[in-house]
Amino acid sequence: MGQRQSCIGSITGSSSLSNQKKFYLSEDRLPTHWYNIQADLPKDLPPVLNPGTLQPVGPPDLSPLFPMALILQEVSKERYVEIPEPVREVYRIWRPSPLIRAHALEKALGTKAKIFYKYEGVSPAGSHKPNTAVPQAYYNKIEGTKLLTTETGAGQWGCSLAFAGKHFDIPVEIYQVKVSYEQKPYRRAFMETFGAKCYPSPSDRTKAGRDVLAKDPKSPGSLGIAISEAVECAATSEDTKYALGSVLNHVLMHQTVTGLEAIEQMALAGEYPDVLVGCTGGGSNFGGLCFPFLGQKFRKEAKKNFRVLAVEPASCPSLTKGKYAYDFGDTGQMTPLIKSHTLGHTFMPPPAHAGGLRYHAMAPLISHLHELGFLEAESVAQIEAFEAGALFAKTEGILPAPEANHAIAGAIREAKKAKDGEVILFNLCGHGHFDMTAWTAFNEGKLVDHAYPEAEIAMALSCIPTIPEN
Repeated sequence: MGQRQSCIGSITGSSSLSNQKKFYLSEDRLPTHWYNIQADLPKDLPPVLNPGTLQPVGPPDLSPLFPMALILQEVSKERYVEIPEPVREVYRIWRPSPLIRAHALEKALGTKAKIFYKYEGVSPAGSHKPNTAVPQAYYNKIEGTKLLTTETGAGQWGCSLAFAGKHFDIPVEIYQVKVSYEQKPYRRAFMETFGAKCYPSPSDRTKAGRDVLAKDPKSPGSLGIAISEAVECAATSEDTKYALGSVLNHVLMHQTVTGLEAIEQMALAGEYPDVLVGCTGGGSNFGGLCFPFLGQKFRKEAKKNFRVLAVEPASCPSLTKGKYAYDFGDTGQMTPLIKSHTLGHTFMPPPAHAGGLRYHAMAPLISHLHELGFLEAESVAQIEAFEAGALFAKTEGILPAPEANHAIAGAIREAKKAKDGEVILFNLCGHGHFDMTAWTAFNEGKLVDHAYPEAEIAMALSCIPTIPEN
């Protein structure tokens, strides 16, 4: 035993911090609480409004869709919310996830920066999404929900809720954006293997879907349409609830296990970020990494003054080209009105866009922080994103999900202009093993950059409801 132990390095022994690649936390360091950034916001978040009365919604307005525990989390201003032990038990399957130093990528770029990434692709679904799917399924189970409905785009969220639903024995029905349903059959196979039912959206199963098909029988679908279908199913059945994989406050709060772990792991590495980078579609993985660090900044506990960068696709640029306004969260106008950066609830991403992150609006919390000046935003065209992901795969050995490619591209941009010793931390939100259609298109030179036309953006923005200013 002694001879065997002598071959093992340690942080203080044969393996120096400067050469160490992976930084792990033991299972007993799994967070016991989620962090709620609403407790530390410099200015309160604008309220969610009832579209009929334009008054702030209350728990009764949301109870047809969500269990009360999640509704209370949505509006909570407690700084820390305890993670139930049955949820932590499932988390232990893959959490804490590793923090990794990207030595090979640094070398390939010739950068003077130190690049770290939190790798969420180790989860059963291959992404960060189970961080919220598991607690959502748990709270629905204990409140007696008999069926969960949801939407999914690329499929990461659908896979995660299928996994979580099976763990807590709740049936799951998923409306997948039709273009993704057709492009990513292996995501669908994953969902169905875990017992979920998956339907291409728009479908003929709901009034919302039939209305879209009546106007365009060949509609490729959108997350806004798929949300309408899932919400309709939940709202019209007493024992059915709706689950959402991004955007809402409680969803982003569940994701903060990532950032809470990263704070401890960066300390193990003897570093603290100068720049935090995340890809943004609805905002869940970005918020999960960045909110705990921003909380430190708001409480004046941060070890240095850092920047926060949100990277979105040029094909769906809600932060960089959207309007900060009240809008519906879905195409069929079935949801309450949320104030966020939006391209308009009628927004339809181009079918040629393979990079994920296709939602028309950004999470209200992230939009609010952007308006307050606490985060920057930039867009990346999909060819640059995939080129960044390919370089990352060749150097670090992980083939990223298309969504994660955007964060990598943002991190590479930062590394190329970084000062000596600058620390960059980004969230690698998932692997791309189920996204081979997109990677094949990239490798064959078939991907195209598709910046959304200004005229079409203007048309979608014109559909945003007019809300009188107070």
